Formats: sequence, structure tokens, C-alpha cells
Amino acid sequence: MQTNLSDAAKRLPHAEEAERILRSCVHCGFCNATCPTYQELGDELDGPRGRIYLIKQFLEQDQVSAKTQEHLDRCLTCRNCETTCPSGVEYHKLLDIGRAAIEVRVPRPLGERILRGALRAVVPRAALFKALVNTGETLRPILPAALRSHLPRAIAAPGIRPVERHARRVLMLEGCVQPALSPNTNAAAARVLDRLGISVVAAAQAGCCGAMDYHLNAQAAGLDRARRNIDAWWPAIENGAEAIVQTASGCGAFVKEYGYLLRDDPHYAAKAKRVSELAKDLVEVIRVEPLENLGLHCAQTLAFHCPCTLQHAQQLGGAVEALLKRLGFHLTAVPDSHLCCGSAGTYSLTQPALSHTLRDNKLDALESGRPDLIATANIGCQTHLDGAGRTPVRHWIELVDQALNTGA
Repeated sequence: MQTNLSDAAKRLPHAEEAERILRSCVHCGFCNATCPTYQELGDELDGPRGRIYLIKQFLEQDQVSAKTQEHLDRCLTCRNCETTCPSGVEYHKLLDIGRAAIEVRVPRPLGERILRGALRAVVPRAALFKALVNTGETLRPILPAALRSHLPRAIAAPGIRPVERHARRVLMLEGCVQPALSPNTNAAAARVLDRLGISVVAAAQAGCCGAMDYHLNAQAAGLDRARRNIDAWWPAIENGAEAIVQTASGCGAFVKEYGYLLRDDPHYAAKAKRVSELAKDLVEVIRVEPLENLGLHCAQTLAFHCPCTLQHAQQLGGAVEALLKRLGFHLTAVPDSHLCCGSAGTYSLTQPALSHTLRDNKLDALESGRPDLIATANIGCQTHLDGAGRTPVRHWIELVDQALNTGA
């Protein structure tokens, strides 16, 4: 694709990166075939190719409107298009550059500014978010259905976390919303890792991964959170921690990009690169261990929802499914398993109608094999899918931990 960036665009941060990505696109349109929003809306501008053209038009002509912003907002950033693209277009990087530049130029309506500001103020702060969830639980009987759907149907108690006792040690990102919405997930992960001879090292100062701010176009704030996490983890890294484990694939996808995102920071570039090298989704750590020694044989029938951040961003599609089969779980076939469930971070709040349509489509596919439960690997997807009140949805590590404790 030929480009001719305007003088104003050339002065933007990462203008050269945007131009490089634009030039890699051959506008073949294969991406539209796997884009959930294009499939649903049928509008060229609500597919990756159209959004690339919108960003190109903005960078070349220095003109942009609220309509352009709306089409970019509708993107789930599921990165399905990147998995499909024969030219290796790094679409999500271009989208981040375009969204951030357009955010400065196009004032949002007051309601959108309030919603986005509230999300950024509450969600990344684990204690505040937990207090809000607890309040919602108390008021559940009188809450409107739309609000109730964002609360978990049941919150499992976390149980006991094992003490540090093994020579092998890993860090674990606790997350910002998961401790409130599914506190048992990280506890279950720590117990299973302990059974495999791996201890989880606490890093209390680590917090939100930064994805929330970054993808709501507050990119500087998102990178500041990344720096704080690097500082919190660094002592344990220097002391030999072999990995930084994420049980939420959305967080994992972002932490794995710390090295890229902070590549120009002279104080953090080297450390961020090392953190990204150590960042592992939980399945990457567990699948290489002698799982057969656990003696687990479970007869439950599951449908596995592979989050976009696991299969497209981290290229780990099929990894959890293979692990669960090794442990004896029965997995049903899931049609169109590459398509997004509509959670996509804050998307279910900023684009509720489209998000719910995608959710219902995904649940129809997941339930087509009549599973006992639906398993997933990301707290956003888990809460979003479970909020429909249909087949229960849990993190896969909780099911493994439960089977280990019950022998089921």
C-alpha cells in the first residue's frame, strides 16, 4: 500500500511505525472474512481493511470525524485478522497509534467521557473494584438486569494458598478485577503449581497490567502501570524467578508486549524486554510438566472457549484443550471457535448491543455439544459469558484444581 503522510502526521509519535504497517497491507480483504464486527454489520468500515483505510486517510489528509472514531471504537482488537492475514500486517499496533492520535482530535460526548473516566478510575484499582463488586452483590435483588449481568453468578472462596517451599519459583500477576470476580482462580493456580513442585512468589506492589488504560487511549497511564509492575517484579527476577505467570490471557497478551511498548524508554527498555521474555500464560508453564504424575482422570464434559488474547495475540490456540485432554477431560467440538465472544476488555460496557450479540452467538456455539460446563482462560470472557445465565463458565485451572481435590 502506497502512503504519503501529511506533515502533521509525520510529527506524531510512532509515525514511522504506522507507515511501515500501512505499507505492509496489500488490501486483499482476507481479514474481513474472519472479523466478527464485519460479519455482524456487513460494513467495510467495520472490518480491518476499512479501518486501515480510515487511519491511512487521517494520516495522509489530516482530517478526521466522529464517524471515523466510531468505526475504530467498534473494533474488538481480537486480532483474528492478524491470524488470517497472509502479509503479516500488525493491525493492533496501527490501531493503537490511530486511536490515540484521533482521541486528541475528536472530542467525545459527555456520556462517553464519563463512562471511560469511571472505568479508568475504578477498574484498575483492585481494592476499589472489589468494594464496588461487594456493593453490587448486596444490591443484586434490586439491580437492573443489565447491571446484574456484569456480576458473577457465584463467587467461589479462594481456599488456602500454599506457602513458598520449592526451589523452583514463579511470579504471578494477581490482576485488578480477577481478585474480586473470581478470587479462586489464582489460588487454584498456585495449588496446582505447588503440586508440580513450583512455588508462587508474592509481589504485592504489582497491580493492573496497564491494558485498561492503554486500550482506552490513555496510553501514557498504561505504560506507567507497566513500569510499576516491572519495578515490583524485578527483585524476584534477579533472585531467579523462572517465569511471570498470568492466569488471565488478556493481561498476558499485554505483559508480553512490555518490551515493544517500552522499547524507547532508556530506563526501562532492557528490563521490559526481560519481563516480556519471562511472561508466560499459565498453560505454557503447566503443559511442559509431568502432568501424568498427578493421577487425575476426570469424566466431566467441557466446552472450551479459547479467548482471542490466547489464540490470536499469544498464538496458543489449542494449548489448553490439549492439556485438558491429557488430564482426562472430555471436550466437545466448538463451531467457529476463532470468533470473539464480545467481552474484549471494556467492550461489553462501551459497545453493549454488539457485545451481547457476539456473546449469544458464542454461547450457541459453545453449548452445541451439550457440555456440563464451559471453561475459559480469561476473566473478562468468563464474566461476560457467565453473565448470560446459561451454562456455567469457569476458569480451566479451577476445574483442574477441583478434580485434584475430589478425584472426580
